[in-house]
Amino acid sequence: MAQKNEKGVTGGAPVVTEPGRVRNVVLVGHSGAGKTTLVEALLAASGTIGRAGSVTEGTTVCDHDPAAVRQQRSVSLACAPLVHRDVKVNLLDTPGYGDFVGELRAGLRAADAALFVVSAVDGMDAATAALWEECAAVDMPRAVAVSRLDHPRADFDEAVALCQRVFGDNVLPLYLPMLGDDGESVAGLMGLITRRVFDYSAGLPAAVREPDPEHLPAIQEARDELIEGIIAESEDETLMDRYLGGEQIDPQVLVTDLETAVARGHFYPVVPVCAETGVGLDALLDGLVTAFPSPLEHDLPAVTGVDGSPRPPLTCDPDGPLVAEVVKTTVDRHVGRVSLVRVFSGTLRPDQVIHVSGHGMAERGHPDHDADERVGHVYSPLGATLREVPACVAGDLCAVTKSGSAETGDTISARDEPLLVAPWEMPEPLLPVAVVARSRADEDALARNLSRLVAGDPTLRLERNPETHQLVLWCMGEAHADVVLDRLRGGGVELDTEPVRVALRETFTAAARGHGRHVKQSGGHGQYAVCDIEVEPLPRGAGFEFVDKVVGGAVPHNYIPSVEKGVRAQMERGLVAGHPVVDLRVTLVDGKAHSVDSSDAAFQTAGALALRDAAEKGQPTLLEPVDEITVRVADSSVGAVMGDLSGRRGRVLGTEPDPDAEGRTLVRAEVPATELLRYAVELRSMTAGTGTFRREFARHEPMPAHLADQARKESTTH
Repeated sequence: MAQKNEKGVTGGAPVVTEPGRVRNVVLVGHSGAGKTTLVEALLAASGTIGRAGSVTEGTTVCDHDPAAVRQQRSVSLACAPLVHRDVKVNLLDTPGYGDFVGELRAGLRAADAALFVVSAVDGMDAATAALWEECAAVDMPRAVAVSRLDHPRADFDEAVALCQRVFGDNVLPLYLPMLGDDGESVAGLMGLITRRVFDYSAGLPAAVREPDPEHLPAIQEARDELIEGIIAESEDETLMDRYLGGEQIDPQVLVTDLETAVARGHFYPVVPVCAETGVGLDALLDGLVTAFPSPLEHDLPAVTGVDGSPRPPLTCDPDGPLVAEVVKTTVDRHVGRVSLVRVFSGTLRPDQVIHVSGHGMAERGHPDHDADERVGHVYSPLGATLREVPACVAGDLCAVTKSGSAETGDTISARDEPLLVAPWEMPEPLLPVAVVARSRADEDALARNLSRLVAGDPTLRLERNPETHQLVLWCMGEAHADVVLDRLRGGGVELDTEPVRVALRETFTAAARGHGRHVKQSGGHGQYAVCDIEVEPLPRGAGFEFVDKVVGGAVPHNYIPSVEKGVRAQMERGLVAGHPVVDLRVTLVDGKAHSVDSSDAAFQTAGALALRDAAEKGQPTLLEPVDEITVRVADSSVGAVMGDLSGRRGRVLGTEPDPDAEGRTLVRAEVPATELLRYAVELRSMTAGTGTFRREFARHEPMPAHLADQARKESTTH
C-alpha cells in the first residue's frame, strides 16, 4: 500500500529500537488553551514539518478531522511524533472540551507523562484541576507549559500563581519570560538554574548570553525558591544543609535531581512558551526528553489470560511476549480501519499473525471477541499521515491497518500466547439522541457507519429500543453528538433526529370486570368465544398473574391458555397509549364455547377484548420509569444541584462526602427518566463542566395526570 502524503511533512518516519529512546507525552488542558497550536509549533521547531498550520484554515497536522474544522476545536486524539536529541517524542494531542473525554482517556492510557497546557490569558477550568488530581492519584509525572505569552492580556505570574493554588506544592517555573525592547512583547527567557538569558529575537535556536543587571533580582528570588523545591525532593539529605550553609550547589547536580523528581511525579516544572514566536519551544523539548520518564520507568497495566487466569507482570522488553493495546480505532476513507496501538511488551511487525481479544461492552455494542488476524503494514502516524516503519518496539506507538475486528481498548498479543490487558475506565454516555434514516437505502448505510463509529468510540452507545422503536445514540454531550452526526452524514447517510421517547408502562388503578365476546360467521366457518374476567391491580414490580376460576367447564380446559395468551398479547399492545401493561392479576371466572366454532384463535381474541372492556372501567393510568442517580459535584455546587433535582420532580435521598476526592460530594436522588433526557448537558452547565452522574433504573411510578394526558396525545402521533 502506498503511504499517504501530507503537505508540510518533511523527512521519513522516526524509528527507534530501544524503549529508552521513547517519550510518550499527552497534552491536556481546557479548550482554547493552545494545545494543538503548541504541538504544531513543536513539530515545526524539531523539523518534523515545514511550518505550523492554522486551525482556522483547517491545515493543521493534528486537526485534520473535518469535524474539528467545523467546530473550530480538537475533537479527537492525534499522535504527533518528533525527534529531539535523538529521542522520539510521541506527542498525544487531546481535545479540551468535556464531551470528548473518551479521546482524553485514550491519550492518558497511551502516555507515560502529562503536559498540562495552561493559558496565560484565560487560566484554566475546573475540569483541568480535577484531571491533575486524577494524574496525582496514579503518580503520573506532570509538567506545565504556560502558553499564549504573545497575547496582550497574557500574565505569566498570575498563571503560575493560579497553578500553585490549584495544583499545590512543587509547581515552580524553570524560566521567567523576558520582555523585548518595546517593553510589551516576550523576546526571551531567563533560566533560573543556569542564570542565563535565552534570546529569541532572531528566532530559533535562542541566543544564550549573560543576564542584564536589571534582570538579576527577579532571577535570584525565583531561583532561590526553585532550588529549595528541588533540594527538598533530592535523595541527598546533606544537600539542604549545604545550601543553607551558603554553598553554591553545582547546577548539574540540581538538574539531575530535578529530572529525577519530575520522572517520579514529585516535582512539576513550569515552562513559559509562545507557539507563534518560538519562545521556549527548545527549552520545552529539552525538558520532555530529559525530565520525563521513558517507558522503561513507567508501570505497565496488568495482564491475564483471555480466560482471566493470572499472568506475570509485564516488562517493557522488545524481546518479550507481544502485548499491545488498541488506543483508538478510526476508519479512513482511503485505507479502511486504522488502529493507533501502544506496544507494552515485545515487537509488532508487518504481516505478523496476532491475536485480538477484547473485554467487550455488550450494553454499548462491543461484544466479547477473540480472533486471530494478520497485521497489514505498520506505520508511524503523524496526524492523518501514515509513514511506513519496519517495526514498533515495546514502549512505542504505531498505527496498524487491516485489523478487521480490532476495537478501541482491545488487546493485541501473540497467536500462541493470547493475553488480555486490564481494561481502562471510560465514562458512561448519558445524552440520548434519536436518529431516523430518510430511506431504506439510508437505513443500510446508517447500520454500516454506526458499527464503525461504535467500534472506535467506547463513549458512544447504540440502542435499538424495542418499545419506542427508536434508534438511539447515547453520547457524552451535544458537541459529541454533533460530531457523530457529522461523521454519519459524511459517510453518505441521509438522516434526521427526533425527540427521544421514554418507554412508559400502563396499569390499572382499580379493580374491574371485563367481558369479551367474539362471535363471527365467515365463508361457512364460524368463530365463537366468550369469556368474563376480573382484573385487580398488583403492587409495583409484581408482574402479571393469571388465575383460572372457571367452574362447570364453561370454558373448556384446552382453551383457558388461549384466553391467557390473548390477555398477554393485549397487555403488550397497551390499552390507552400503546405502552405495555404491567402489575395485574387477571382471573378468568366464566365464559362460553361452541362445540364446532370455538378455537384457540377465537378465545385469544375474546381474552384481548375482555381486557379492553375492563380498561374502560378500571381507571388505567400511565407509569413512568424512575431512576436512582448519583451526582458527583464540588462541594460548592451541592445546593444548586439539589435545588435543580427538586425542580425535576426528583426526590433527594441524601448526600455524603466523595471517598475518592476531597472537596467533592455525592448526591443521591430518585428522578423520573423523562426529566433526565438532557441532564448531562444541563449538569455540565450548572457545575462548569465538573459535575458527573450515573444512573440506574429503580422502578415505575404513576405519572402526574397532566403529563399522562400529554403522553397519551403524543402516542397518537407515533
